[in-house]
Amino acid sequence: MKDEAMLDAKQAHPAGKCPVHMDQPGTGRLAHADADHPAVPQAKIGVLIANLGTPDNYDYWSMRRYLNEFLSDKRVVDYPAWLWQPLLQLIILTKRPFTSGANYKSIWNMEKNESPLLTITKDQTRLIAEAVAEKYGDNVMVDFCMRYGNPSTTSKVDEMVKAGCEKILFFPLYPHYAGATSATACDQFFRALMTQKWQPAVRTVAPYFEHPSYIKALADSVRRAYDAMEEKPEVLVASYHGMPKRYLMEGDPYHCQCQKTTRLLREELGWPEGSIQTTFQSVFGPEGWLRPYTVDHVADLAKQGVKRLAVIAPAFSADCIETLEEINEEICESFEEAGGDHFTYIPCLNDDAQHIAALTEVIEENLKGWS
Repeated sequence: MKDEAMLDAKQAHPAGKCPVHMDQPGTGRLAHADADHPAVPQAKIGVLIANLGTPDNYDYWSMRRYLNEFLSDKRVVDYPAWLWQPLLQLIILTKRPFTSGANYKSIWNMEKNESPLLTITKDQTRLIAEAVAEKYGDNVMVDFCMRYGNPSTTSKVDEMVKAGCEKILFFPLYPHYAGATSATACDQFFRALMTQKWQPAVRTVAPYFEHPSYIKALADSVRRAYDAMEEKPEVLVASYHGMPKRYLMEGDPYHCQCQKTTRLLREELGWPEGSIQTTFQSVFGPEGWLRPYTVDHVADLAKQGVKRLAVIAPAFSADCIETLEEINEEICESFEEAGGDHFTYIPCLNDDAQHIAALTEVIEENLKGWS
C-alpha cells in the first residue's frame, strides 16, 4: 500500500514538488514526505525586470556576438533571412563591431568594467528589491535580465524557478510598447518558460508611458534641470528611439504612445502647445523611419536661430549608448555645428528615487491578486 501511495504521489506531482506544508519554511523539508523526496524551496513570487542588453565588453568579438544576436532578431530586422543574413554576416558584422566598440568605449564604466546600462539596471533592481521587500518581505524575489547579452532571460527564469517562484511577473523596462522592444523581450521570456518542467504562472506588465507617477517623475527631472540653469533653453526636444515608418502602418502603437507622452509631459509641466517637440533618433537601414529625425531637427533649429536647446529621452528607462553617446555627443555636435550655443541633455530617470517609486507602484499594481 505504501509503494502504491508513493507511486500515486509521483504521478500526481511529476516535478517533485508536492503541495505539502514544510516543516521549516525555506528549508526544503516537506512534512510527511519520504526521506528521499527531492528538496522543495519555499514558494515565492518572482519579479523579473528586463532591459535591452549590453555587450560583455567593447572589443571586436564581444561587440560582434552582441550585434549578431541583436540584429538577427526578426522583431528588430524583419527582412527575409536569405536577404538579410548574408549582408549581416559578411558586411555589417565585419565593420560595425569596430565603430560600435569605439562608441561603447567612450562611455564605458571602466571602474566596474561594464556598460552604463548594466550599472544602472543593477542599481535600479537593488532599489526596487528593497522597496518591494518593505511591503512583501522575502515572499517576492526581484531580479533582472537582458534580452541580448548577459544575464540572459533563460538563465534568470531558471534561477527563479529553482528558487521556488511559482508565479513570475515579467516587466519589460520600456515605458512604451514596440515590437522591437517589449514584444521581443516577452518572446524571449516565453521561450525560456518552454525549458521548464513545471512552468510558473506568469503575467507581463503593460506599457506604463501614461502612468501618472512616471509622467510626474519625468516632469520633475525637467524642472530640476531647468532650475539649475541660469539661461533656460528656448526649446525642449523629446527624442525617442526610432523605428521604420512601415511598422506604424502595420499596427505598432509605439509612435502614438510617444506622441501622447510628449503631450502628457507638457501638460504636467503646464507649458503651452509647441513648447516640446517630438523627434526620433537611431535611424538604421535604407527605408524611411519615423520623422523628424533628431539629428537633423536640432540642426534645423540652430539654423532657425535657436541658441539654447535641451533634449530629453523619455523612451529610455536608463542611460545607454543611445543617450550617452548618440544624444550627448553626436546630436549635440549636430546642433553646435549648425550654430547652436548651449546644448543640454537631461539624463534618463535611471535610479532617481521618484523613478524607483513609480516603477515599484507599477509592480504593486500588477501583483494584485497574487500577493
